Amino acid sequence: MKFQEYLPVWEKLSKAQQDRILGRLTERTVKKGEELHGEASGCTGLLLVKSGQLRAYILSEEGREITLYRLFDRDICLFSASCMMKSIQFEVAVRAEKDTQIWVIPADTWKSVMEESAPLANYTNELMASRFSDVMWLIEQIMWKSLDKRLAAFLLEEAAIEGTDELKMTHETIAAHLGTHREVITRMLRYFQSEGLVKLSRGQVALIGKEGLEALQE
Repeated sequence: MKFQEYLPVWEKLSKAQQDRILGRLTERTVKKGEELHGEASGCTGLLLVKSGQLRAYILSEEGREITLYRLFDRDICLFSASCMMKSIQFEVAVRAEKDTQIWVIPADTWKSVMEESAPLANYTNELMASRFSDVMWLIEQIMWKSLDKRLAAFLLEEAAIEGTDELKMTHETIAAHLGTHREVITRMLRYFQSEGLVKLSRGQVALIGKEGLEALQE
């Protein structure tokens, strides 16, 4: 599919605006584990996922990660172009969770078209509101939900994303998603295993008691 088919407001842009975006548009293929955007990256630009999966996260001063949201096919990451939004004061990192194809739109190009086009400006505001909603939801989870509930919800979500109950994930990876220490996740997973909810093996967590996990996450 062409880039034009991935941007909902494309037909509402003028021919000159469309040409400006296409003239600066680049396509990249990134490997699993590759970092696309981080503190040292400057203003990467807007990332539009053609296929694959990205993870947006923040990093604490102690080096601990926590996932803000995931990006799938057709999703756009605005925080990688936060330089065009002066009110954004925090740094978001973006890493590929799978081999991923993306389009990159320079921030200055997007901003210049957005300043001329009300439909693109509205679309950008909707994207930003959606991402802030994701972040607020995460804050609520951290503040009001215990880690066992958050872990159960994460495992179920991951199983839905991957389409399998056999999750090939290390305890360290899970800890990075949830913003905690590996040792804490290991203890919690061992407890889940003792309750018949999961089965642990090297680099893998098998969900064998999904009904129990679903009850626990509520």
